[in-house]
Formats: sequence, C-alpha cells, structure tokens
Amino acid sequence: MAEDRAAILVVDDTPDTLEVVRRNLTSRGFRVYTAPDVGGAIRLLESAPVDLVITDLKMPRVSGLDLVRHVRENLRETEIMMMTGYASVTGAVEAMKVGAEEYLVKPFTEDELLAAVRRSLAKLLTRRVRPAAPQASGTQYAEYGLMGDSAALRGVFRSIEKAAGTSATVLISGESGTGKELVARAIHYSSPRASAPFVPVNCGGIPEGLLESELFGYVKGSFTGANESRAGFFQTADGGPIFLDEIAETSLPMQVKLLRVLQDREVYMVGATRSRKVDVRIVAATNKTLSTLVAKDQFREDLFFRLSVITIAVPPLRERGDDILLLVRHFAKRFAEEQGRPAPKFTDAAVEVLRGYNWPGNVRELENIVRRLVVMHDGDRIDVPDLPALMRYSAPRENGVHRTLAEVEGEHIRNVLAGVGGNKSKAAEILGIDRKTLREKLRRE
Repeated sequence: MAEDRAAILVVDDTPDTLEVVRRNLTSRGFRVYTAPDVGGAIRLLESAPVDLVITDLKMPRVSGLDLVRHVRENLRETEIMMMTGYASVTGAVEAMKVGAEEYLVKPFTEDELLAAVRRSLAKLLTRRVRPAAPQASGTQYAEYGLMGDSAALRGVFRSIEKAAGTSATVLISGESGTGKELVARAIHYSSPRASAPFVPVNCGGIPEGLLESELFGYVKGSFTGANESRAGFFQTADGGPIFLDEIAETSLPMQVKLLRVLQDREVYMVGATRSRKVDVRIVAATNKTLSTLVAKDQFREDLFFRLSVITIAVPPLRERGDDILLLVRHFAKRFAEEQGRPAPKFTDAAVEVLRGYNWPGNVRELENIVRRLVVMHDGDRIDVPDLPALMRYSAPRENGVHRTLAEVEGEHIRNVLAGVGGNKSKAAEILGIDRKTLREKLRRE
C-alpha cells in the first residue's frame, strides 16, 4: 500500500467539515470518499475497499462509535480513527475500547490531521505484515475423547471416574451438543466392562411402534414381516452398557417396560412367553429436566429414581471459559490435516468473539463452524471478519422510518437466512411462512 494512494473514507454530518478534510487529504494524494452518516458509510464500505475510516463521534441516529465497532469486527484490512468537537476523557476511552486507534479533537490543523492519518496507516501496515499472535496454551483431556480444563469439566471428569468403578445406572443431562454420549463412552471404556460392546440407542429417532422390538427383539411370527427371530439392543449389549439417548422421548407405556428391565434384569422379546436374563448396565441421557416432566406426569417418577442413581450434568460450552480455545485449536488441526495443509491461526480478536458467543448448539456447533472456516478460508489466519455474520457486530444503518415495508421485510428475510446458514426450511419456520411463500418473496428481491 503506497501511503499517498491510500483510500480514506471521511464520515461527518457537517458538510463543511467533510469538504475541508476531503480537500486537505486529496491535496496530499490520498483517494478520499465522503459520507454524511453511518448508513451511507457502510454502504460505501460494502462497495469499495477502504484503508482508513475517519469518523465523527456525534452524529444523528447512529453514532460514530457504532461505526468504529462495525469496522473493527467486519473489515480486517481497514484502520479507523475518531474525530470530535466534544473532547472528553470518557469519549476517548470509549472510542479506544471499541477499536479506534487515533482520537482527533476539533478544531485541528492540517498538520495534526496528516500526522494522525499517517500514524493510523502505519499501524495498518504493521498489522498487515505482522504474524498471527501465538495461540494460548491449555491442557487437553484426550483420554476420554473429551477436551478441556475448566472447573466445570473437571467436575465431569471426577464423576466419570467414580461412575466407572461401579455398575450403577447413570443419568447424564445436558443441552444438545454438549457431548453426553462422549461422557457415556468415557464411563464404559474406563470400567471393568470395557471389552464389552457399547450399544447406543437414540430413543427419539426410532418410531414409537418400532422401539419395543428394536430394544427387546422379537420372535418369529410375532407380527407381519417377522420371518425370523431377532435379538434386540438389550441382548446385543449383554455384558456391557446400553446407552439410551433422549430417554425423555419415550412414551409412558415404554417407560413401564424399561422399569421392568431395571428392576428384574430381564427382557421380554415381542411375541415371547418367557423372559430372558440380561447383564446390562443402563446409561441414559436427556437434554430435558426429567424432574419437571415428572411433575407434569410426562415421565414416570419411579423410572426417574431408578435412572438417577448417579447423575452427571454436562456443562454448556458457554460456561467452559478457555475450553473454547482448546477445542478451536483441536478442530482446526484435525480438519486442516484432512485438507492436507497447516492449521490456520485464530487472532486474539477472533478468539474473543468466539468466547463471547452464546453457543446454543454447544460443542457440536463449534465443531461445524470450525470445519466450515477451515474448508472455506484460504489464508493462514482467521480473524473476526471471517467468522459467521451472526457472531459479528453490525451497526444499525438507519432508523428505518424512511424505508418501505418491502425493504424492511426483505432485509429481515436475508438476516434470518444468514443466521440459519441459508437453510430455507428453517428460515421459513422462523418467519412463520411456508417454503413456497419464502421462495416468492426471495424472487421479488
């Protein structure tokens, strides 16, 4: 970047200020764009590469601080500086906090303006050539297929160790994507039954009419299509554990049958007249609060007590602190190896955004996002602008008063689509319309 050919965007709601700054910078060889407000600035930034944004602090509707943050979190190759006629320590601190490297107080001389611009461009050049910051270190717990060193996860590891030394029934709770099956596998492979098969069953993924025969098996001729006897998951798991995932999705009649297995350690195959003994350890998991379902008569209380001899609550990712960084590095390395190239580095700013995100999909969501970043990104480092749009800050462009209903609706549809990764079915569900209506609205865009 030749300094005297750098592209600069000046944003101020005062026409005289815009003209003075534009004239001073143009005379020194800079390419200068101007915008009277934040909305206009963002539209210009989307259409042309800009090296430096110079923005006023006080502007109607959307302030310069919003623009500073928007640039910092969406434009990797753009520096930003603030100018204001309302100088204060608080204003300067706030501007620096959200990302403004320079703070220029009005009125300023041409020399002061040029000096500040050159300092900003020098910082931009340094950032462009500086290697990525070293990644933070951490402890990896790969022994159980789980990773992390947070206090919350260390508590889970202690529970795993205790559960592995017994044959007691275990109930694992936690949000979707937290790794409940990994915990169940860790218990099994650390136990005396480790040589026996681990049999996972997704109770919510098997139709109710088939679940009994899948779990307990059936004898020949017990129903149409039963041309031979077939063992169920409980017989397959004999000597080891059966992992009943989404146990809350089972019906009350099925819960009665599961209770019998827990009490008597025997199963009745569909169509059989005699029971069969099984030596099976039951590990169940749920993303719902079973005690609440019991209070609503949606889950049997006696089965709940039988299942919850040992309980393990797997923490959501948002409560695991620096574990996020360990997982990001682990997944980035793994997926980069699949691509046959070095793992990209995540900048400190990107890591902070990842740490501050709520992670509704937990570790599974993090894994999918890192996979997408590694596959789609060509550089050797990943910064905030590379992250999904729903993680980045976006300044409000206008107050919306002067836009048509169709414009507001179109923008909302685009935002929803971006938030669900382009999944039209999911977007239609969130918008409360069917896919056909969504397609028609998109065609009118």
